[in-house]
Amino acid sequence: MKPSVLAGTILGIVIAANGFAQTPRGSRGGAKGDQSAGTAGHTAPKPQPSTEASPSAPAGEMALGSVHLTSGVKANGQALAAGNYQVRLTAQAASPDAKGQTASLERWIEFVQGGQVKGREVVTIVPQSDISKVQKDTPPKANASKVELLKGGDYYRVWINRGGNHYLIHLPAA
Repeated sequence: MKPSVLAGTILGIVIAANGFAQTPRGSRGGAKGDQSAGTAGHTAPKPQPSTEASPSAPAGEMALGSVHLTSGVKANGQALAAGNYQVRLTAQAASPDAKGQTASLERWIEFVQGGQVKGREVVTIVPQSDISKVQKDTPPKANASKVELLKGGDYYRVWINRGGNHYLIHLPAA
């Protein structure tokens, strides 16, 4: 076969295939059982309604309880000495918003000692129904807290369980 005939045959096949691909599905005649005739193409499945309730967090300020820090940490970049602190949830939402988070579930907390705010940090609020999806460790009992050094020794986690929500605060070691 001559090269020009071969090239012409290949070019003809490509042009025919391109024309067929641009023809609307309903006008191709389709085979028996072809359900595409008369339809515009694939449609996405309908979204299923969510059965989960939207997570809720307490509105406004709220005392979360007291914690004992066994060593110094940093809260919002500032040193926070070891000692006992009252932890208070503020009404101020953390910003910028974290993608995928419900805005009311990322807030600021304050570490209070002797009536003075000694430090602030962002807290993640996790509803009781979602805690097993977020943390594998054993949570503190209701209305209790625990402070633990995380693997690697770089961060402390303050975990408070209060009012049906879990409050997770991660503080770098000082």
